Amino acid sequence: MRRFTAGTWAILLKELRVEVRTKEIMVTAGLFGLLVTVLTSLAFFLDDATALRLAPGVLWVGASFAGVLAMGRAWAREREADAIRGLLLSPVPRPAIYLGKAIGTWIFVMVIDAVLLPIVAVLFRVPLDAQLASVGVILVLGMTGYVAMGTLFAAMSVRTRARDLMLSVVLFPLTSPALVAGVVASREVLGGASLDETLEWLRILTAFDLVAVVSGLVLFEPLMSD
Repeated sequence: MRRFTAGTWAILLKELRVEVRTKEIMVTAGLFGLLVTVLTSLAFFLDDATALRLAPGVLWVGASFAGVLAMGRAWAREREADAIRGLLLSPVPRPAIYLGKAIGTWIFVMVIDAVLLPIVAVLFRVPLDAQLASVGVILVLGMTGYVAMGTLFAAMSVRTRARDLMLSVVLFPLTSPALVAGVVASREVLGGASLDETLEWLRILTAFDLVAVVSGLVLFEPLMSD
């Protein structure tokens, strides 16, 4: 257990240090998510009532697209000079490699989403009140399972030629329960419901998070074995 924890921490620190130096993921994925959000708001904004109904979908579209790009870029670093081989041959347990990469990517995605959420609120005239904070909680739950599942398939796509296409094609159908539950729960909250009234959707998100994390920890080693 100590070796697993130390390995996870080492991989996480590596991810954070590289990102602090390069800012590659934050800039590329953040700007992409921002562009999707702004363009969507310009295309679909009609009136305040319509905007309030569209805001959850725009938020999750921007967050999910930015997340895909972030996960792809996180593993693209390991593809350079076949660094993934050295990482897999290191004494770090392979589940720890997965967890460290997943936590690092999750942090990057959460920072991006923390920027997108108020921007969506301003563009779609969503009140900056407790309802928006509740949407933030839902977004954290949804993106946790999304990133956990995406990290696994992003790692698998490192050795494929059509890696970006493969990640998108595989990830979106598999994470559709989390995305649908997140959008519906966000819509209900912005419509005036409390978090307690969206409990069933929150249970779906929590269950998906557990399944995604456990699946990643269990399947990463056999899927990455030659």
